[in-house]
Amino acid sequence: MQQKFLLAVALLCVQLGHGQQLPAYKNAHLSPDARAKDLLSRMTLQEKIMQTQCLWGQKAQILDAQGNFDPHKAAPVLKNGLGQLARLNERYGPNSTGRHPAEQAALYNAIQHYFIEKTRLGIPVIVHEESLHGQQTQDATNFPVPIALASTWDEALLTEIYSNVAEEIRARGGHQVLAPVIDIVRDPRWGRTEETLGEDPYLTSRLAVATLKGYQGNGTYLAPNKVAATLKHFGIHGQSEGGLNVAPSNIDERTAREVFFKPFEAAVKEGNAMNVMACYNEVFGLPAHINSYLLKDILRKEWGFKGVIVSDYYAVRDVQTLHKITPSLAEAGALAFNAGIEVETPDPDGFKFLEDAVKSGNLKLADLDSAVTHILIAKFRLGLFEHPYVEDAKADEIVGSPTKRAIAYKAAQESMVLLKNDHQVLPWHKENIKTIAFIGPNANKCLLGGYSGTPRVTTSPLQAMRERYGNDIKILYAEGVSLADTDNWFADTVRLVNNTTNKEKIAEAIKIAQQADAVVLFVGEQPTMSREGWASNHLGDLPTLDLLNGQQELISAITALGKPTCAFVNSGPPLAINGLVDAVPALIQCWYLGQESGYAMVDALFGVINPGGKLPISFPRSAGHIPAYYNYKPSARRGYNLGYEVSPLFAFGHGLSYTTFNYSQPVLSKSSINLAETTQVKVTVTNTGKLRGTEVVQLYIRDDYSSVTRPVKELKGFKRIELEPGQSEEVSFSINKAMLSFYDKNMNWIAEPGTFTIMVGTSSDETGSCTLTLNAGKIH
Repeated sequence: MQQKFLLAVALLCVQLGHGQQLPAYKNAHLSPDARAKDLLSRMTLQEKIMQTQCLWGQKAQILDAQGNFDPHKAAPVLKNGLGQLARLNERYGPNSTGRHPAEQAALYNAIQHYFIEKTRLGIPVIVHEESLHGQQTQDATNFPVPIALASTWDEALLTEIYSNVAEEIRARGGHQVLAPVIDIVRDPRWGRTEETLGEDPYLTSRLAVATLKGYQGNGTYLAPNKVAATLKHFGIHGQSEGGLNVAPSNIDERTAREVFFKPFEAAVKEGNAMNVMACYNEVFGLPAHINSYLLKDILRKEWGFKGVIVSDYYAVRDVQTLHKITPSLAEAGALAFNAGIEVETPDPDGFKFLEDAVKSGNLKLADLDSAVTHILIAKFRLGLFEHPYVEDAKADEIVGSPTKRAIAYKAAQESMVLLKNDHQVLPWHKENIKTIAFIGPNANKCLLGGYSGTPRVTTSPLQAMRERYGNDIKILYAEGVSLADTDNWFADTVRLVNNTTNKEKIAEAIKIAQQADAVVLFVGEQPTMSREGWASNHLGDLPTLDLLNGQQELISAITALGKPTCAFVNSGPPLAINGLVDAVPALIQCWYLGQESGYAMVDALFGVINPGGKLPISFPRSAGHIPAYYNYKPSARRGYNLGYEVSPLFAFGHGLSYTTFNYSQPVLSKSSINLAETTQVKVTVTNTGKLRGTEVVQLYIRDDYSSVTRPVKELKGFKRIELEPGQSEEVSFSINKAMLSFYDKNMNWIAEPGTFTIMVGTSSDETGSCTLTLNAGKIH
């Protein structure tokens, strides 16, 4: 395929030698904007409209029965080009088994060759892929889910991870990813909680920018191992009615701007995201996909976004079917386009009527030209006109390589959060254990989480234990209980396994545990239980955060034996694990840790690694305690009657270590500043334990009195440090007026004079404090 491309370039050079002028859009020395302007001037109306179209479920129009590209079949479909192809990795259609890397690369090359050689202007097609925590396809490296990665509080690690994800995707013919998800989640009943980076706008913003550096790099023209990112899902997606996916998000504009929009603003202004996807929900009473205030006034005009705005899958159709705005699919398409949507995914629904809309005057040609210009600029920035093809053989070398496995292990290691460790019972010492029992529904499963492909290697805790210690320790196993009736995340219907069977399994687990010197429980959820509910026949949200299907009975029965016992919890959202916390002295939250999860958990059990993760989301005591987020308003959380505790089970930022850390009292370099000044808050952290450990030092600020109500505290900075036993380090944070500002009653962004409580500590509920005075005067 590369030989054909080089031959085409040679022929072009010969033509130039005979006096023909190279079209400006083919001149790589010009800017993407200039090239797009030239190419747009050469396009027909039909060619422009096709750039707004995508194919996914309808890929059968261009593929044969075996899933290979059929140019004769494709000719009438692609004669005017195409904007995007969705998830080309899938073998036969949506959600089917993926192709191996070289096989997928070859298919991509064949399809791209058609666009380059057989369409009038040779405009290449963009292939977009799902890559929430690794590409959703065959053989791709699978990393921990985003809520786990957020638990690392490690910006450099996220850049490293997503640089490697980008390289894998680009190697097999992908150009754009539908990631990252930077929605703020405030109701963990929502099945997509695991896809997010947690509840805090500052932490999510920093990790979002770090992720974009990994995906896209920093250049105008992307490197050949980078991809264009897509911010998901702009609007308010993480606090909908009842925690139900796509339900209305009834949030006021001040809260929207100060909380939910903050990561998107940072990702646009600092991360230079190339694409933004609108959310399914209605925002300010209007579906986001037809909300021009959201997409044009805020995203384009206020923030200066220059990239492409894409629809979520079937969301243009939802304007008609779900939101009931119009009975006409054609009008739904026109409404979405006129509001700012520029590419409809995954297949043409409303946008297939855009030509009629232009001809009837319902859509301005100038607006179509603007959208197509954005799309073409993206294709130029990706280098698709100069380097449209990939090398088949290299794809197999890059995807799932040992180097990437090592990064996946590192990510799993940093993602674990030690929630409880009474009397420092963990880590266990293998020399003291002759027989160990691994018990629980997740002991022999490698849980990858949603939006996962099939990596080349997966390891469960039981497998890792046998591999690491099988020659030295007798290893016993019992499932204890079964949870869901299917492991297929794509299955429409999921049920809990019959509890009668579980009673028998609990009895068997007790017999196994009685034979052991020590017991490890592996409980929580499995990915099919709490997931994206993308349709009424494919639900994923839950009304409870409890441990389901007999797990609490299993925990009570095992811990009643009096054996040394600890527990690992896998889940997408934070769970209400009150009973487990009371029953065991040591507990580690593991989320879904990806393909290397078994090794990471076993290595944490025996102290090969020292957990240092911090919670990016608060743990409610029950679903009835929602909302539980830490940055609430002063009038909230007054308390419950009858002795019920109002505080979270575990607070945002919480996370222990096998060592201990001591914090000095925070001190300000200047305790009084004016608007033009900055001050530093400093604290000394000392490792007072016996092991090397990682600590995340956290800075919170509270505006003591303000003209509109402000949260009781807000995260404004953090820093990861590693300390040897007995070692100390001074950590400082710079504080400026931006960190003290907010939207006033007139929605002006200001800093007001007064006092601020500056808090530094190990979690949101464990800090030392000092007071800062901001002198009189306002700044806009």
